[in-house]
Amino acid sequence: MKIVVAYSGGLDTSVILSWLKETYQAEMIAFCADVGQAEELDGLEAKALATGAHRCQVDDLREEFARDFIFPMMQAGALYEGQYFLGTSIARPLIAKRMVEIARDCGAAAVAHGATGKGNDQVRFELTAAAIAPEIEVIAPWRQERFRTAFPGRSEMIAFSEKHGIPVTASAKKSYSMDRNLLHISFESGILEDPWFDASAPEMRDMYKLSVSPEDAPDHAEHLQLRFEAGDCVALQAEGDTDYVSANPLGIMERLNVLGGKHGIGRVDMVENRFVGMKSRGVYETPGGAILHFAHRQMESLTMDREVMHLRDSLIPRYSTLVYNGFWFAPEREALQALVTESQRNVTGEVRVKLYKGNIIAAGRQSPVSLYNPHIATMEADPTQAYNQSDATGFIALNALRLKVRARVQG
Repeated sequence: MKIVVAYSGGLDTSVILSWLKETYQAEMIAFCADVGQAEELDGLEAKALATGAHRCQVDDLREEFARDFIFPMMQAGALYEGQYFLGTSIARPLIAKRMVEIARDCGAAAVAHGATGKGNDQVRFELTAAAIAPEIEVIAPWRQERFRTAFPGRSEMIAFSEKHGIPVTASAKKSYSMDRNLLHISFESGILEDPWFDASAPEMRDMYKLSVSPEDAPDHAEHLQLRFEAGDCVALQAEGDTDYVSANPLGIMERLNVLGGKHGIGRVDMVENRFVGMKSRGVYETPGGAILHFAHRQMESLTMDREVMHLRDSLIPRYSTLVYNGFWFAPEREALQALVTESQRNVTGEVRVKLYKGNIIAAGRQSPVSLYNPHIATMEADPTQAYNQSDATGFIALNALRLKVRARVQG
């Protein structure tokens, strides 16, 4: 039997790899998707082989992640519960997609993951597998009683690692857990499980990896211009650039992360509602994503028809929930994406923002297809004579009719 296991090199997935190999008498294929973990991938292949993997496959999926997952989601204006940029949520379907592709290629009967039975990731992995490769079995060790009995805590995992010669370095439970990719870093559990605990306190500054504290950010604002074509950012011009610098989605995200992180942009601390039914507290760093989301909205404000915008906006909670809950490959998300793509045809032009101590400030927008007409909007005489102010009398009267009827009936 062959099993493809999602592998990060940490204590949990190392123990799971070894336990699966021993329990199922299986040939283990360790898979790691490079979605922007940076130095976390160093030495991963050697560690996997030393842990008992038959082979380890590390695939660079950063470009696909930015192009086919992050950018379409940004076009939709997605924010879960008004705050979360969905950094972990949007990475899971890509990782699971590649994992089942590898399983098919090598003839594996099953894939396995290390997501716990309390979280959202188990759902995201398995709904993706169901949508793409329903014939492949999914093994979730944390949902097996025998696994939880063997490993009720971290100390048992450390003892198991020592007994089996698994090369992991862990001695005590970290004060929080971390997940990193191109779009964000998330922090949760441990000391963060107390929602009253201040994750922005000075003693927590070392926790953050992508951004400085707003208090430590430069004392001067930095201007940044973003060029959009059909809803996608295609070029940037930061201070020091003589002109726009074109880049693919990966390049855009990498540069925005640096610029946003420098100014303490994109930190979010929230209590959210997990799909499985409980509330959880998460702290997030999304510097580049926060800038892109803000600038994209500014571009839409100039170029998108009002009713199209309001229709799309009414679908943001639904779209965001689908992504959060793991339904990226569901037909309803694909249908919503088709509407989003249509809405973005004329979202083209330039946006200028100022970055300053955690804030993104609009500093200008322009477009060759702008729907804003200053001659119509002006408080001065309208040279186009497109709007007759006297017409507003009847407009208001008709809209007031039902309110007057109700007032007369109900008092």
